[in-house]
Amino acid sequence: MALPNGSGGYQVGDGNLGEPLFFMQSAPTALTAAATATPAQLVNGLFTFNGTAGDLTLPTVADLEAAFSSMSEKVDSAFDFFVINIDAGTDDVTVAIGTGWTLVGAGQVDNGTSGHFRARKTGSGTWTCYRVS
Repeated sequence: MALPNGSGGYQVGDGNLGEPLFFMQSAPTALTAAATATPAQLVNGLFTFNGTAGDLTLPTVADLEAAFSSMSEKVDSAFDFFVINIDAGTDDVTVAIGTGWTLVGAGQVDNGTSGHFRARKTGSGTWTCYRVS
């Protein structure tokens, strides 16, 4: 569903700059153990983790670009995603890379913390995942 382009919140093209920027956000992908993210889950941008320690492996670049063909066309295309570790114990989740990815920075998200990551297309069939915070 598209956001309406009207007053009561800033939408691109409406020009009401003094109001909050609204965007669509589906429910987060809830994880309880190691998993490989689908392209759709990754571009949804929000993961929660509460369970056994393990890796959140990014989909292969080939799978990501096949699912979202516009991503494969322009170097420096980018999107952000977030991992929120709500585990109350000692279990951590680690962002791990799939084929075609390079990871810059720490992938581990400790329990009780969150991680902000930026995915950026760096070349033909290659992406880099940066740990922003």
